[in-house]
Amino acid sequence: MLNFDATEMEEKGKRIYSIRTEVEEIAKKVHEAGISNIFFTASGGSVAVMQPFEYILTTKSTIPVFSMTAAELVLTGHKQLNEKSLVILYSKSGDTKETIKAAEYLKESNIPTVGIVSKEKTPLEALTTYSINYLDGRPQEMPLYFLIMSIMNLNGEFPEYPRFVEELKQLPKALNAVREQADEKGKIYAEAFQNDPYQIWIGSGNLWGITYSYSMCVLEESQWLRTKSVSSPEFFHGTLELVEKDVCVTLLKTEGETRSLDERVERFAKQYTDKFTVFDTKEYDLPGISTEFREFFCAPVMWAALGRVSVHLEHIRNHSLDTRRYYRVVEY
Repeated sequence: MLNFDATEMEEKGKRIYSIRTEVEEIAKKVHEAGISNIFFTASGGSVAVMQPFEYILTTKSTIPVFSMTAAELVLTGHKQLNEKSLVILYSKSGDTKETIKAAEYLKESNIPTVGIVSKEKTPLEALTTYSINYLDGRPQEMPLYFLIMSIMNLNGEFPEYPRFVEELKQLPKALNAVREQADEKGKIYAEAFQNDPYQIWIGSGNLWGITYSYSMCVLEESQWLRTKSVSSPEFFHGTLELVEKDVCVTLLKTEGETRSLDERVERFAKQYTDKFTVFDTKEYDLPGISTEFREFFCAPVMWAALGRVSVHLEHIRNHSLDTRRYYRVVEY
């Protein structure tokens, strides 16, 4: 397989799993201090990484949850923010400008924060109450599983956590299996739609974050392809009018509660475009993962599958995923 090292990915999995105890201790401390609500704030793809956890809290927990982009939070504030709030900030680099400003704002307001980064000695680490360095391991969602599911367990809302967290050990290997299962389809997709002038990407529920992020952060930012992302329910309130026989429409299908919304899109799109593709997390075997926990892993499973599309797009188009014209290149 192109650009795929199973051993390296499993090593990254072991590395990120090694922070489990550290993160669980943070969860214990913040829970003991009392949590009035949880906020997620970041920029770009980091917002999308956290979206499935906002969804989990919204649908599985009584803890109020909010999400805002970092830049907006600094300018507008939020009336629900208080000294018992827990704000989670995510920045792989640890130096995203807007996220750093949000961390400074929250520190000045005496609001407890958890910063999640991938490297040591970052500006974000220095500004947050607690810091989690996931050591550039994979999947990037792992520290959030430890943190959010631990808090829910301590709150009496997820007693399955001990079994769940043990199965998390198997996730990196299971995601390798997904990559292997998805590779051929990813190649076919990349070859077919590598230069389509306009693409519509659709998803819902726990896959809305990746729908938005893959469209913007991969196809637009790293491949310079024009896209539109829209949620499955909202698709029927405008975007459906742009569907024609030669328009590329891609649906990311969840195993969660909103699957019926995706199925509605599927029934419609198949009738009106010849360029309709479905990526369905349910199609992939996850060795070592129980059926009852699969819904929680829709996002990393879909990232693993779409990662194969990215690899093949990069190769076929001879356009590196790391090439940028403006992002972190010019002042803006």
